Amino acid sequence: MAKKATSTSKPKAAKAKSDSGSGRALTTGNREDRETDDSGGAGEAFIKLLQSPLVAELLTVAATAALAALAEHGFSRAGAGDQRRAGRAVKAAGKAAAAAIGRRLATEVDEIRRAAREAKERAAA
Repeated sequence: MAKKATSTSKPKAAKAKSDSGSGRALTTGNREDRETDDSGGAGEAFIKLLQSPLVAELLTVAATAALAALAEHGFSRAGAGDQRRAGRAVKAAGKAAAAAIGRRLATEVDEIRRAAREAKERAAA
């Protein structure tokens, strides 16, 4: 039987106070000194990346490829005896999704290179 949790009388660390309405905690230390509000931080950049149309398109391509692979393998709600078959279908779906993302990214990079080459040729002319 598990022991019941008991409270202790040890002093607890001081909690950071929230700035009025901003949601940002007021803390002391060098980290805050290094960060500026203008930089946005890695979290903001990650959120912007997730909201980009390219990421949305990549997810769509991956989901479509995975669904097609599952349909190809006849993925169904079969009994426990078909767990190995279902595992192979899911593995194939993952591989198909990864391959589709790779192809789409390669196409995107090729388009960027082509556009850069054309811009360079226009600038030289």
